[in-house]
Formats: sequence, C-alpha cells, structure tokens
Amino acid sequence: MQGCVSRRDFLQASAIAGAILSSAGARAAPRIAAADVDALLARMTLDEKLGQLAQARGERNDTGPFVPAGSEADVRAGRVGSFLSVYGAETTRRLQRIAVEETRLGIPLLFADDVIHGFRTIFPVPIGEAASFDLAAAEAAARIAAIEATANGLHWTYAPMVDMARDPRWGRVVEGAGEDVELACRFAEARVRGFQGRSLSDPDAMLATAKHFVAYGDAEGGRDYDVADVSDRRLAEYYYPPFRDAIAAGAASVMVAFNEVNGVPMHANRDLLTGVLRGDWHFDGLIVSDYTGVRELVAHGVAANDEAAGILALEAGIDVDMVSGIYVNTLPGAARRGKVDVARIDAAVRRILSAKAVLGLFDDPYRNCNPARAKRQTLRPAHRAAARDLARKSMVLLQNEGNILPLSKALRSVAVIGPLADDRRSMLGSWAPTGVAGDAITPLEGVKAALGPRVKIFGAAGGDAALDAARGADAVVLCIGEHWDESGEARSRVALDLAPDQQAMADTILALEKPVAVVIFAGRPLTINTLAHRAPAILWAWYPGVEAGHALADILFGDVSPSGRLPMSFPRAVGQIPIHYDRRSTGRPASESERNSAKYVDAPWTPLYPFGHGLGYSPVRYAGLELSSERLASDGVLQVGFSVHNAGAHAVEEVVQLYLRDDVASTTRPLKALKRFARVALAPGETKPVRFTLGARDFALLDHDLRPVVEPGSFTLYVGGSSATELEAHFTIEGEGNRAI
Repeated sequence: MQGCVSRRDFLQASAIAGAILSSAGARAAPRIAAADVDALLARMTLDEKLGQLAQARGERNDTGPFVPAGSEADVRAGRVGSFLSVYGAETTRRLQRIAVEETRLGIPLLFADDVIHGFRTIFPVPIGEAASFDLAAAEAAARIAAIEATANGLHWTYAPMVDMARDPRWGRVVEGAGEDVELACRFAEARVRGFQGRSLSDPDAMLATAKHFVAYGDAEGGRDYDVADVSDRRLAEYYYPPFRDAIAAGAASVMVAFNEVNGVPMHANRDLLTGVLRGDWHFDGLIVSDYTGVRELVAHGVAANDEAAGILALEAGIDVDMVSGIYVNTLPGAARRGKVDVARIDAAVRRILSAKAVLGLFDDPYRNCNPARAKRQTLRPAHRAAARDLARKSMVLLQNEGNILPLSKALRSVAVIGPLADDRRSMLGSWAPTGVAGDAITPLEGVKAALGPRVKIFGAAGGDAALDAARGADAVVLCIGEHWDESGEARSRVALDLAPDQQAMADTILALEKPVAVVIFAGRPLTINTLAHRAPAILWAWYPGVEAGHALADILFGDVSPSGRLPMSFPRAVGQIPIHYDRRSTGRPASESERNSAKYVDAPWTPLYPFGHGLGYSPVRYAGLELSSERLASDGVLQVGFSVHNAGAHAVEEVVQLYLRDDVASTTRPLKALKRFARVALAPGETKPVRFTLGARDFALLDHDLRPVVEPGSFTLYVGGSSATELEAHFTIEGEGNRAI
C-alpha cells in the first residue's frame, strides 16, 4: 500500500548487526543499528529495563507543558523511557540531554502526546473528518499534524482512535469515524499513513497508535469505561477490522482500552492482547496501556495490589505502563522473587528500544528538538488552508427547505448569534491539548471577514441582546450545540437534547419569520427532532478547528457547496439507541402494516437522518446502473458503473456510496453494508461516470467458525447519495460450496 510504513522496516530494528558506540564524559546516544538492540539489552540491569517501560507524565498550565518536580531525577536514575504530554523543542532537548549524557547507557527518550486532530493547526474533530468521506484530506491532515508535532519535540501520537461506536451517548464518538466498519477501516489506514509518512526514519514521521483495543465503544449504557459484553462474532465482524487494517497499514503501536470485555479487563486480557493481537495478527509493535490503566486493575477487582496489577498487565502483553509507575516501582522486586518472567520484560524492552532505533534516535536523539524548525513548521499558512478545506468538507447540510442557504452576499445586515457564535475554544473541540484557542476563527469573525465592512454584522451570545440583533438583521446565523467540553472522554450523556435555553432561543428566533440558518456545533449526533420540524435550514458543523469561521462562511454564502455526509445515524429519540443503518433483519421485520413487528409503538423505527445523509446546493441524479456480469465465480471480480448528474446551478461535490446485501446466507447479514465511496466534483449541468470494482473481500462473510468465506448465492447492490439509496441491481455468485479467502 503506497505511503505505508513496512512492518518489516520496523522489525529490522532487532535484526541488523553493528556496534554500540560510546565515549567518555558528555556523549551522544549510542549509534545503534537495530540488532544491536539485543547487545544493548544484554548490558542493561533489571531496573534499567523496567525504566524503559515506564512512561512519566508532564503537566500543563496556561503557558503550556512543564515537567513536574522530580522527573529530571527519575531520568538520571534511568527510571523513565518515555514522557507523555511533554513537548516543545527546548523542553524536550533538556530532558533528552539528561537521558543521553547523564545516564549509564545514554538511551534516548521518547516523547508522546495525544495529537488527535492536529498539533497547533487544529483540524475538524475525527468524526467531522469522517463526515468528509475524503481519505486523501484526512491523510493530509495527519501528515500536517505529524510535521508540526515532530518539529515540537514529539515522536509518538496516541492516534488514530479506531473504536467503532453506535451509541452517541458515549462521549468519545467524537474521536472516531462513526458507526460503519468500511468507513472506519479506510480512515484508520489513511490516518496511520499520514502520521507515519513514507518511513519512520524520516524526521517528520511519528509512531501512530491504533486505540483503544478493543470494544471500548460498546460501553454498557454509553457510560465511558464501562463493561463491554460482546460475542466473538461481534468482535470479529465489527470491532476487530479497523485495528487489523490500521496494523496492516503499518501502525507502530496499539493502545489498550479501559473497559473489560466479557469479564476480563483489557489491561489483563492475555487472550486478546497476546492471543489475538500478537498471535493471530502477528503484531510486533508496541502495546501501551491507557492512562493509569494498569493501576485500575485493582479497581476492576482482578488485582489485590499494584504489584499484582503490574504482573497481570505485563503477562497479558502490555509493554509500556503509561504514568502509573507500577512497572518501575513494583516489578523489580516481583522479578527477583521469581513472580515475573524476565523474558517477557526483555521482549517488551526490545520493542521499545527497536522503536527508538527505527526513529533514528540513537543516531540523532535531538532531531526533533530544533526551535528554528518548530517556528518554521508550526501553523503555516498552507496548514491553515488545508484545515479550512477539510472543515468545509466536514460540514453536513441536514435540511434546507425553501433554499434558505446559501445566504446572499447582498444582505445589508446579518446577525451571528448564540452561545457558540464567538466561542474560540469550542471551535477546536475536544482532544486539542496542544491547540491554542486564540488561533481559532469564530463564526462571527468568519462572517465579518466574508462580507466586509459594507454589511452590518450583529453578534450576541444570548438573551435580549441576541433577540434584538436578530430583529434588526436581514438574516440570522444561529450558532448552538455542545460546548467543547461536553463531548469527549468521560462526557457520557443520558439525554442528547439541545440545552433548554438553546431550544428556547431557537424557538424565539425562528418565530421572527426571518431567514435563519441554524448551525450546530457538536461532537456527536444529538436528538433535534423538535428543531428539525421548525427550522428550515440546519447545518451540522461538528467542531471544525482553527479555520471554523472562514469555512463556515464559505458554506453559508455559497462560495462552496456543503458536501459532508453523516458518519452516524441521527436518532429521533434516545430510546432508539443503538440505531444504525447496517442492522440485521429479524423474523418479524419492522412494518407499518404488521402489528407484531420490530418497531416502536410511540415513534418511527427509522432515524431522523440516516447514515450517509447530506445535502448540497444542487440536486444530483443517479442513473444507468450497470454490472459487468450478473453471474460470477466466487473468486470473480465485479465491475460496477453508473452516472451522476448535477441538475442544479451550483457546483457540488457528491459523495457517491455503494452498498451491498447478501440476500440469503448461512448467518444473518446486514440489510446493507457500505463497500465503496468516492467524492465526485460536478459543475452545473455536468454528468460524470463512476466506476467501482468489487471482489471476494467484499462478498465474504464469517462462517460459523468465524473464517472468511465467499458463499454462493444472490446479492443486491445499491448506489446513491446516502444509505437510503436510489438505484439497485442484482447478481449471483455461482459455485457448489464455500470458498475460503
């Protein structure tokens, strides 16, 4: 796969011969070819080995990151192998110098952080990026994030999050790609490629981390950190694939989930970490705990104390202990008493030393510690331009009755109101720890910049001032939704309605009977059934990043047609959750005419807006669906062709989507499953052909033994602009039996 980091390159860190070089006095890190990892390992004491597996933490205040008291002494003592949340060229250089020049072996440090959707140039939150359905743009965003992060001292990011999620009550849906496996897998690959670049030996490449393994998004009741009770089939069909594809794309590390799976906390789950991840998938990169996840085994009730927790985690397969200090503090004694397999410690240390070697840190430990490079490569105009482009592509026009949008630039006055109209920090969204709120362009600022001084712009957060502004304006942009800290980790909700004061504000403004564009900022689907029945135009903006205001103005005033599509179904009510398009049929499928069918008595069973939904400023017509064959062998290839036509006056980018259904199979199958998607640019009146190719991987299912096979039988293929597709065709796979793939 182009742009992927080869796992072979990564593993060569423990297979190339050479010599460890050192000199007396002040010295550089030992120049170490990767098989000299073993030679270095042989020189290490038990305490030094466990120090390499310990990740210390930095702290943050209003001026940025800082190193807690005592951390430098721990580095000198060889008790730290990596740092979390410490960045900045000068700070990392100071700590790196101590590690290289003031320790016995001079092993360099790794610096890691949560670079989730940008370092200083903050892009849309990941679920917003997924709404773009633009893999190239997502890869470019991760590449820019890596360029900036490495210039500021970092080597390792804890991204991408590839957890699947069908419950928007869970706050961390903001970090993923939504409800669909195919979409999640493709974005996982793109983000890994972006972070890791052409080669991990390049100075602007960083280790990517697929997280959180596994089923973290299946948390009971949508409560973060809670139990996941899932079948082996659900794991194999739904939760494993994004991790497997991220690893195939070269992901250098995997982070373990906080939750338990089927009664075993993931930080102690040897069957899944060593059995599946290491054994079945042959993953030999780093496995890192989540924040204090090792210590939390005590709270889970599977370890009596810290030492027991450390032993369980190490034996399960966790290499790096993030910030709990348990490995470095308790395992030396446990190992000396024979309670820990030292070979397991050696294997973990070998992996972390290999990662440092493949990053080139033994050759140049200071390669990411250049202040001039940091200044030159951070928040560049080209980076902001890319953020603006992706922000525009992420915004989803949910409805546009009466063609309220786009607004005319000939308006004499516009009110930009609501609690999020001028909230810089909320434009960045959750998980932007290295972002700076002052970099963000707010909706109010974006509209002012787009319209210039000729147009009067009124702004107000709420109350009488907002109502007065709306009354005095020709049109209103109402900015509501979730404050940035209402989505993300530990931000589970039992209700997904708009805040009562926001709903009241919307009702009041809409009653003025002026052109009103409701813009909603959020990190997840919300239940906006009431608003949807009252507001003609609703634009879902997610948290768009530093270029939020500019991107929003581009959409509102028609410079760009909205082209985002929903990566999650939007429920009408919380009682519908989990709701997703790829559900399976029951013996009594939902039917309006059948009393005893799988439906609700007090609400429709359908979502308010389906997966893949999104409007543009021109209608797009689909026609001419053709298949290369209506019959093919189990190893055959199917060519699919159709055309899309822009039937309006605005240029658009249509997100074409192809879905597949296995009509009759040995196990129940989704009613539809996304298999292909693409963005197609269309000028007014333009028609373009679209071609997709499908093969065995697309036709396969997991049999009763969870082995991938292609079964003979009939299939239905659908194409359209959402999961509520427009065209369908049928084909048959022929043969006498199943074909393993």
